[in-house]
Amino acid sequence: MTGVLDRARVAAAGVLDPELPVLTIEDLGVLRDVTIDEDAAVTVTITPTYSGCPALEVIERDVATAVRAAGFDRVVVRRVLSPAWTTDWLTDDGRRKLADYGIAPPARRTADRPVLVTLSVRCPQCSSADTSELSRFGSTACKALWRCNTCREPFDHMKAI
Repeated sequence: MTGVLDRARVAAAGVLDPELPVLTIEDLGVLRDVTIDEDAAVTVTITPTYSGCPALEVIERDVATAVRAAGFDRVVVRRVLSPAWTTDWLTDDGRRKLADYGIAPPARRTADRPVLVTLSVRCPQCSSADTSELSRFGSTACKALWRCNTCREPFDHMKAI
């Protein structure tokens, strides 16, 4: 059963985020669990980045499609909202992919500290810390628009949640 479960998990884990197509749902930490019951039904549990995420329905459809394509007829995608997703769940590989894609990854935080106001973000182009926020709202609700004062390039910064 382990090989079968691994096949289902790999299929689900490889689904790309439609708003950040350089990241998989595993990179984001959205994929929480994959189980198979005694009747071979696969349940994939995900936690959205936030409850109003407009990409959630697309992610759920893509997960079901990917797991079915891996040879499973019955697939249930289950949303769980607790505990709430946090940017701390981003994998190290996901953080690297964001930076390589030109999006400054969020700083890590600990669960016992509040989210702090971000005063500076390293530029993903030149690594300068001399940056400024242009708009709290970027191309998606989870990103803010910043500009590097050194290389003058604009870039997205994934907000810490």
